[in-house]
Amino acid sequence: MRSPFQFVLDLFDTEAAPSAPPPVAAPNCVSLSAALPAASPVLIAPEQTLTQALGPVQFAHPQANRAVVFQGVHIAYAFARAKRKTIGFSIGPDGLVVRAPNWVPIKEVEAALHEKSVWILRKLTESQERHHQRAHSQIDWRDGAFFPYLGRQVALRIDPAQGSAQLMPGDPQALHLGISAHATEAQIRDCVQAWLMRQARALFEARLNHFAPLLGVQWKKLSLSNAGTRWGSARVDGAIRLNWRLIHLSLGEIDYVVAHELSHLRVMNHSPQFWDTVRSVMPDYAQRRQRLKKEAMADW
Repeated sequence: MRSPFQFVLDLFDTEAAPSAPPPVAAPNCVSLSAALPAASPVLIAPEQTLTQALGPVQFAHPQANRAVVFQGVHIAYAFARAKRKTIGFSIGPDGLVVRAPNWVPIKEVEAALHEKSVWILRKLTESQERHHQRAHSQIDWRDGAFFPYLGRQVALRIDPAQGSAQLMPGDPQALHLGISAHATEAQIRDCVQAWLMRQARALFEARLNHFAPLLGVQWKKLSLSNAGTRWGSARVDGAIRLNWRLIHLSLGEIDYVVAHELSHLRVMNHSPQFWDTVRSVMPDYAQRRQRLKKEAMADW
C-alpha cells in the first residue's frame, strides 16, 4: 500500500528519496496547544515564551502549533488539515509547514516526520543559511557599489551623460547608468533591476533555444518570475517561468535551470527518467545542482 505522504519540495530537491525503513519509534512530538487551557485561542500562554514551553527551539514557524524534536533539535512547525490525499511537507523562509488529510491520524503524521527527519533538518538548515546570506548581501545603491551579474561582481557607475544603462566596451566590469547624480537609492536600484531583467530575458531565450532542440522539445512562452524561493517552473503547454534573479549567477548554473525546466516538457516529474533526460544534455548536472543549492536568492 502506498505511504500516505509525499514531499512538496523546492525545484532542486525533488529527486526521489530512497525508501526509508519503517520507523521504530515516533519522534518526540508535542502540540503547542496541549500545554494551554482548552479554551485558550492563543498559541502560547501569555506568561510563557516558546522556550519556556518547549525548551530551546532552533527552528520556529511564526504560525507554529505543533513541535517535534529530532536529534535534540527542536522544530516548531505549522500543522493544518487540508483537502488532499497525502501528507505534504514544505519548507520556506518561515520554516516547516505540514498539511495532512482529515482522515490521517496524527500518529501517522508524526511517523512520516520521523521517517523524513534527515531531509527536514537539512532543508531547514539550508534555508536558515540562505536567510543569513541574504541578510549580509544588501547593496548600498550609490556610485561605486557592486552587484552580482553572471557570477561576477560588477561596479555601478552613475554617468548622467550616458544615454542608457550599458556595460561599456572599455569597462566591461562596470555598468554605466544614465541617471541623475541626485537620484535616490530606490531610483538607482530600480534602474539597475530593469537593466538586469532585460539582460535576463535575452539570455534566457538564447539558452532555451540552445537546449530545446537538443532535448527534442519546443517551448512556447517565457515569463520572468520574481518568486522568493523558486528558480523556475514548466507547464505541459510549453510555458516556462524563470526567476530573473538567475542573472546574478554563473552561466553554468543558469544553463542547469534551463535544461531542468525544458526536460520537464518531456517528463513532468522527478523520476529517474527525468534525471536521465537532464543528464543527456548536461552530464555534470549534479555538480551544477549542488552549486546552485548553495546560492542565496537576492531579495532586493
